[in-house]
Amino acid sequence: MLEQLLIFTRGGLILWELGNALKGSPIDALIRSCLLEERSADAAFHYDAPAGCAAYTLKWAFDNDLGLVFVAVYQRILHLLYVDDLLAAVRREFSRVYEPKRTSYDDFDETFRQLQKEAEARAEEIRKFKQAGRAPAAPGKKQVPGAASRGSGKQRSSGGGGSGKDESDGDPGKGRRSENGSSKGHENEIKPNSRAQNVVVHGKENGAPQVEAFDVSKLQKLRSKGAKKTDTGGGGCKAAKAEPKKIAKKNRVWDDSPSESRLDFTDPVDDRGEGPEIVVADQGESMMDKEEIVSSDSEGEEDEEVRNEKPDTKKKGWFSSMLQSISGNALLEKSDLRPALKALKDRLMTKNVAEEIAEKLCESVATSLEGKKLGSFTRVSSTVQTAMEEALLRILTPKRSIDILRDVHAAKEQGRPYIVVFVGVNGVGKSTNLAKVAYWLLQHKINVMLAACDTFRSGAVEQLRTHARRLQIPIFEKGYEKDPAIVAKEAIQEAKRNNSDVVLVDTAGRMQDNEPLMRALSKLINLNNPDLVLFVGEALVGNDAVDQLTKFNQKLADLSMVPNARLIDGILLTKFDTIDDKVVGAALSMVYVSGAPVMFVGCGQSYTDLKKLNIKSIVKTLLK
Repeated sequence: MLEQLLIFTRGGLILWELGNALKGSPIDALIRSCLLEERSADAAFHYDAPAGCAAYTLKWAFDNDLGLVFVAVYQRILHLLYVDDLLAAVRREFSRVYEPKRTSYDDFDETFRQLQKEAEARAEEIRKFKQAGRAPAAPGKKQVPGAASRGSGKQRSSGGGGSGKDESDGDPGKGRRSENGSSKGHENEIKPNSRAQNVVVHGKENGAPQVEAFDVSKLQKLRSKGAKKTDTGGGGCKAAKAEPKKIAKKNRVWDDSPSESRLDFTDPVDDRGEGPEIVVADQGESMMDKEEIVSSDSEGEEDEEVRNEKPDTKKKGWFSSMLQSISGNALLEKSDLRPALKALKDRLMTKNVAEEIAEKLCESVATSLEGKKLGSFTRVSSTVQTAMEEALLRILTPKRSIDILRDVHAAKEQGRPYIVVFVGVNGVGKSTNLAKVAYWLLQHKINVMLAACDTFRSGAVEQLRTHARRLQIPIFEKGYEKDPAIVAKEAIQEAKRNNSDVVLVDTAGRMQDNEPLMRALSKLINLNNPDLVLFVGEALVGNDAVDQLTKFNQKLADLSMVPNARLIDGILLTKFDTIDDKVVGAALSMVYVSGAPVMFVGCGQSYTDLKKLNIKSIVKTLLK
C-alpha cells in the first residue's frame, strides 16, 4: 500500500496530502537529489532510510502547464504495479479541479479513493492475464528437445513471454534458433515482456548454431593465396625492412652557443635532503580573488543571431505558423521537442559533455516542458534553449557554502586544524595544485602545513618538499612504503602542536579500478575524517569523467568501515588553460555525476594560476 502521496506546487506549497510524514523526509531527499539536479526523467528514486527504518521508492509526475508535482511513496519491498497508472489518473482529475488561488482540497479524498480502487483493479487484471499467458509454459518443459520445433510459433512465444508473440509468429526461424542454440534452462529464463532481451539472446547466444562448420581446406587455400601475394611483392618489403636503422638523436647546436650545456637544473641537496634556502618570490595576487574564469564574449554574438534567423523547418505554412505564434495556446508535446533536443544534445557533446549526461539532461528538459503552453511569439527552439540554460545553472550552482576561508576560521575557533585531502587518478596535477591552494591560503594569512602521504610514487615526497621550500611552509613526511593513513594522522597531530590552521594532505594517484590503493584511500579518509575531500580531475576528459567519479564514490562507500561513508565533497579542475571554449563540458559531467561543486580551477603552472568557476560564463559557452 501507499505510504504517502503528496501534491504540491513548484514553489513548495502543499495542496493535498495522503498519509503522515515519514521518518527521514524522503520527499525532501527527492527534491534535493533528483528534481533540483535535473534527474526528473528517471523512472524512480530509491531512498535509504536511517537505521531501523524501511527503505522507500518514490515515483512522481508533473503538470507543467499548472506547475504541479505529484509524488507517491511506498516501501521498496512491495513492488506496487499500479503507482504509475494511479499518478496519471490523479494528475488528470486534480488538474480539472485545481484553482490557482485555492489552497485546500479536502473534497479530493473521495475522488482519490475511487481512483486508487480502479488502479488496483486494473493492476490485478494485468497480473492475472500475465499468469494465464505463462500457463502453457509448464507442460512445455516436459517436451523432448525436438518437440519444441514442431510446435507453433504462438506457443513458443507464450512460453518465453507475451511480448515475443508477434515476432515469432512471423519468423519461425527465430524459434528454431532459440531451440537449437540454448539449453532448456536458458530457454525458460527469458523474462516476460522484454523484447530487447529476446533480441540479445537471438543475436548472440543463439546465432552460433546457424553458422556452418569451418572447412580446414579453405584455410589452407587462403594461406596459399596469401603466400603467393607475399612472394610477388615480397622483394620490396624485405628490402624496406632491412634498410632502416635507428639513428641516435643528437642535440641541436644553435649558432653562437656551446655544443654541450648542463641540462640538470635541480637544486643541489645534501645527504640530509636539505638544499639551500629559497625565498619565495611574491608572484602577486592569486586569481582566486578575481571573478572571471572563461570569457564567452570573445567570439561575439554573431553566431547567436545567425542561429535565431534560421528559418523554421516545419511543414506548416507561413500564415498558420504566424497565427500559432500569436495565439500562444499550443501545448508542447514530445514530438515537438524532439528536433530541438536532438540539436541541443549534439551541441553539448561537441563541448565535451559525456553522452550519457547529455542524454539525461535532454530527457529531463523534455519532462519539464511536456504539456506546457507555448508563449506568444515564442519558438520551440528558444523555449528549449531557455529551459536547458536554467537546468545547467541549477546543476552547476553549489548547493552548499564553498567558502573555505570561513570554514578554516570556524575550525580555528574550535582549536583544531582544517584538513583537506586531495585525491584523483594518476598525472592530473594533485601536488601542483595543492601548492597553488597553499599559496592562496598564505595570502590570506593562514598557517599551512603539507602532509606527504603519497608514499607510493617515486619522487612524490621530493616534489612536495620542493614546493614547501619555495613557499616557506612546514612539511610532514615519513618517506616511502609507509601507511598513508598513519602518516596523515601523525601529520594532523603535529599540526595541532605547531598551531597550524590548515593541513593539505597529498595522496598517491590511483586508477578507479585499483582496489588495493582505493582501500588505502578509504582507510585514510575514515581514520582522519577530513573536513574536505577534493577530487582533482582534468578538464580534458569527456566520458571518462563519469567513470572516474562514479567509481571513486562507489569504492569509498563500499570499502568504508563506518555506516555514513565519506564521499567526494568538491572538485578541482586542472589544465583548464589547455582547452578552449569548445570543450568545457567536463565540469558539467563531473558535477552532474557526483553532485559536488567545482571549488577550484587550475589554469597554469605558476602559484597564482588558480581561479573560481564562472558558472554563467560556462553555461553560455556550453549553449553557444
